[in-house]
Amino acid sequence: MLKPIFDLDADILCLQETKASLDAIPELELMKYPYRYFHAAEKRGYSGTAILSKVKPIKVINDFTGKLKDKHPDEGRIQAAEFDEFYLVNVYVPNSKRGLLRLPYRDKEWDPDFRVFLNNLAKKKPVVVCGDFNVAHEEIDIANPQGNRKNAGFTDEERANFTKLLDSGFTDTFRYLHPEKKDAYSWWTFRFNARKRNVGWRIDYFLVSEKLKSKIKKAEIYPEIYGSDHAPVTLKIDI
Repeated sequence: MLKPIFDLDADILCLQETKASLDAIPELELMKYPYRYFHAAEKRGYSGTAILSKVKPIKVINDFTGKLKDKHPDEGRIQAAEFDEFYLVNVYVPNSKRGLLRLPYRDKEWDPDFRVFLNNLAKKKPVVVCGDFNVAHEEIDIANPQGNRKNAGFTDEERANFTKLLDSGFTDTFRYLHPEKKDAYSWWTFRFNARKRNVGWRIDYFLVSEKLKSKIKKAEIYPEIYGSDHAPVTLKIDI
């Protein structure tokens, strides 16, 4: 399942919703990436993130830091790898869930705190942040905007918070290079033959802070690569 992703030959590979407990990880064949950092949720088989890199980072931070840390459950959602010239943040943003049960937490706590976390990092070094943000930002980013207006991932609150993040000094790299590109999605439900029909959502992003905007070279989605209900997204940047 990982071979097509390995064939992209990325310098750094970020994974979300790994669901991998730490005792299972050594069994994976990941020799192409000698530097591997896994962040598992406290709840076994839930959430989780991983960074696989050809380049050794200075350090890797898990979760929110400082005063923000104690406000959030240990769900393995954030990794921040520091390199010489930038931070790379790997994120799996909480889903607001069916019935929007988790939307208040997402809207009032998680999204605002993540914005603070990223901007604090950006004061030190430029930031690249990637992952599953669980939100389609604009109508162009979802196949059926009207039918999903009040569903998790396309609520006014989630979209407004994503706008606030961009307005705070971050650029959506794919939309920056492809401002008018339609039918470009990174996630499809397993139901209703949605992927074959391309009835999808663009919820996976690479964002960069302002100092890196001019260095963006390429941002792509690879819907032809299977193995998940998500497609890989990539960023080529001159750092």
